[in-house]
Amino acid sequence: MADEKKTAADDKPINPNDRDALKRAADDILKKGRKAETAEKSAWANGAEADEAEATDEDANTIADEIAAIQSENADMKDRLLRLAADMENLRRRTEREVRDARNFAISKFAADMLGVSDNLRRALDHVTEEQRQAADETLKNLLEGVELTERSMHATMERHGVRKLEPEGQKFDPNFHQAMFEVPNPDVPNNTVVQVVQAGYQIGDRVLRPAMVGVAKGGPKQTVEAEPGAPNPEAEKDA
Repeated sequence: MADEKKTAADDKPINPNDRDALKRAADDILKKGRKAETAEKSAWANGAEADEAEATDEDANTIADEIAAIQSENADMKDRLLRLAADMENLRRRTEREVRDARNFAISKFAADMLGVSDNLRRALDHVTEEQRQAADETLKNLLEGVELTERSMHATMERHGVRKLEPEGQKFDPNFHQAMFEVPNPDVPNNTVVQVVQAGYQIGDRVLRPAMVGVAKGGPKQTVEAEPGAPNPEAEKDA
C-alpha cells in the first residue's frame, strides 16, 4: 500500500517552481537508474561466470577425452610396433636358417660324392705297411708324401665348406652319428665304446652326411650315463 501511495504521489504533477520537489524527484530518478544499472551488471556478471564455468567444465572434459584417446592410440601403436619387431626378428632368423640350410644342401651332394675319393686315398695309404715305408726308395716315399698331402688338402677344403670329419674312436656309441658293424669283446673297455673305425663319418653343419662305420666294445663295465633328473636310463633298461 505504501508503494502504491508512493507511486500515486509520484504520479502527481510537480510544481516547476518548487525547487525542493524537483530536486527530490531528480534524486529519485538517479537512484532508480543506479539501482537498475547495478542490477543489470550483477545479472550480467553472474551469467558470464556461469557461462565461463560451464565452458571451463566442457573444455576440461573435452581435453580429458582427447588425452585418453591419444593414450589409447599410443598404446595400440606401441603394441603394433612390438609385434612388428618380433615378426622381423623371426623373419631374420628364419631367413638365416633357410640360407644356411640351402647352402648346406647345395654342397651336400657334391661333398658326399667326394667322400669316395677321400676313402680311396686313405685306403691307398693304409695299404702300405710301416715296413714297406721304411724299405721304400725315394720315388715311393715322394709318392706317399704326395698322396698324404692331397688327402690333407682335400680335408682342409671340405672343412672350409662346413664338412667336418667325425672322430668317434674312444667315444660312446651314438646311433645318430655311428653305424655299428661288429662287436669286439673287451672286458677292460666300457660297454658300447667305439674301439675301431672301419669307415670315417662326416657331417655338414648339424646334418650327418655319412655315419661312421665302427666296431664297438662288448663285455666291459657299463658306461656312466649322466641322465637328467627323472629321465630314464637307457643302459639300465637295456640290462634289465
